[in-house]
Amino acid sequence: MAFTFDNLKAFIRTLVYGGMVTAANALVPRSGYTVRKDIAYGDGARQTLDIYVPDGLTAPAPVLLFFHGGSWQFGDKKQYRALGQAFASKGIVTVVVNYGLFPPARFPRFIEDGARSFQYVRGRAREWSGDPDRIFISGHSAGAHIAAMLGTNGEYLRAAGADPSAPRGIIGIAGPYDFLPLKDPVLIDLFGGGDVPETQPIAFVDGQRAPMLLAHGRDDATVGAGNSKRLAQKLQSFGSEVVVRYYHRTGHIGILLSLAPGFRKRTTLYQDMLAFIAKH
Repeated sequence: MAFTFDNLKAFIRTLVYGGMVTAANALVPRSGYTVRKDIAYGDGARQTLDIYVPDGLTAPAPVLLFFHGGSWQFGDKKQYRALGQAFASKGIVTVVVNYGLFPPARFPRFIEDGARSFQYVRGRAREWSGDPDRIFISGHSAGAHIAAMLGTNGEYLRAAGADPSAPRGIIGIAGPYDFLPLKDPVLIDLFGGGDVPETQPIAFVDGQRAPMLLAHGRDDATVGAGNSKRLAQKLQSFGSEVVVRYYHRTGHIGILLSLAPGFRKRTTLYQDMLAFIAKH
């Protein structure tokens, strides 16, 4: 299913979303965790991450590695304190990652950045009381695309020096996984063509993959819920464990905001993610 936005609409939506996230962040408690900001996992200006470390950890904790959304063109980790606090408050070390954006970054640069950040976190997780064998890769929208690509195409992690089987699970929130052909000229430029199968996570499902939780709003007019449905069906056809959650009266931005204090009654996404992490 093709995207329904052009570059200008995506930019406006990101500005609106940024304002909503800023408002949600104002409600976030500042206690119970420590934030370590702007840690470099590479030499690039955008190759940085923030780490939310729960207070009082006495044993290695699960790690949630999260990639922000923004149509591969916008967004920043600093907008995600609400997400960091949400999971750090439950004893989960939470890492929010920046990655290369278009322009100038084009596919597959942002996937490569994602793989590099995973390997960096895996190698240093114990420094933050995290368990390197329990890292969950997640993301929203474009970030979910990155997470799914790392979960389906092991070549990216392998090229970064990581074991492709190392991720404990993948959590995709409102992600584009099967969205060809492209119509937006900006995205055609970004992905190197309007119909390039190598850009699609679903194209690399040819066997069992790590467990996945795919979450989508039924009213998502930006990235249709069919993306999650089709990816789940293909994963299941190869025997992979997949949990799919659809939320009624929820759109592309609202699904992520439902992780923030004051918004969590809108969906069960927060509980669904915690249950998925606890199970695995």
